[in-house]
Amino acid sequence: MLPEPGAELVIALHACLRAGVTAVALDPRMPAPPTELPEGADTVLLTSGTTAEPRPVALSARHHEASARALGERLGLGPGDRWLCALPTWHVGGMAIVVRAAVFAATVVVHERFEAARVRGELASGGITHVSLVSTMLRRLEPLQAPALEALLLGGGPIPAQQLEGDLPVVPTYGMTETASAVATGTPGEPLAGVELRIAADGEILVRGPMVAAEGWLNTGDRGSIDEEGRLTVDGRLGDTIITGGEKVAPARVEAALETHPAVAEAGVVGLPDPEWGEVVTAFVVGEAAEADLLAHVRESLAPHEVPKVVRFVGVLPRNQAGKLLRSDLRRLESPPR
Repeated sequence: MLPEPGAELVIALHACLRAGVTAVALDPRMPAPPTELPEGADTVLLTSGTTAEPRPVALSARHHEASARALGERLGLGPGDRWLCALPTWHVGGMAIVVRAAVFAATVVVHERFEAARVRGELASGGITHVSLVSTMLRRLEPLQAPALEALLLGGGPIPAQQLEGDLPVVPTYGMTETASAVATGTPGEPLAGVELRIAADGEILVRGPMVAAEGWLNTGDRGSIDEEGRLTVDGRLGDTIITGGEKVAPARVEAALETHPAVAEAGVVGLPDPEWGEVVTAFVVGEAAEADLLAHVRESLAPHEVPKVVRFVGVLPRNQAGKLLRSDLRRLESPPR
């Protein structure tokens, strides 16, 4: 029997680590947990599965502690802090909060699931100093009052510019399951202590460090660039790149342009097969914008080949429990009549 998400799972995690038993973190709502799991690990977590099936990743206690110390020291975390965990505790982002709080003797407040009203109230009460969210969650919390908040970690994908421009102490983060959570913070991203970054010839981000579950350099599958000061800019997933008429399109860039329209709540972009173009830039949009107006709006900031050729209006975008866009599901999404 799987522990319920929340405090019960946290207790089970610490018990497994103390007993030397491998803790396998699974979503209790998964219809069929994986049968083949890595051996010899302290913990096994599944990747988000945003572009393919979730994949098990083996992490040691050393990986978790290195990640916790690097980010905790970056943020100045200490015993007086209270971290709200509204991310799933079977996801690396949620588990990292639990470990981080233990390493720095901070308090962690665990919510069994993300409920916007409950999180909004908890933050407004003034008892929370730190919280980790994805941009979709933050959007659902607006307007947000958080008088005691020192850091709002925001990760899991592209962050709309407007979420960085408000009064909240937003700290953009970049990381993944294979790195036991964050490896860089800020815009552009400054690597955490002990983290090394480099860019491969094809633009892929490579990372290594004490929190990375790989021998040598880890191929992240993400595309990005590093400036002269060693700071990282992430441009999206390599596998998400759309090739249309021989031109490359980054879906995250198109999504960001669409979401600047005042009538658009959120957008997801993928390439769908097309006999003439190879792939066509296809936008799934939640909102009430007129298609012609929306396309005219994005032409102001996008190159002609980046402008969606197909726009489908939907009621909701497919996301996982951590709020990340599931592009694999998006490609199969049928658009209902508007």
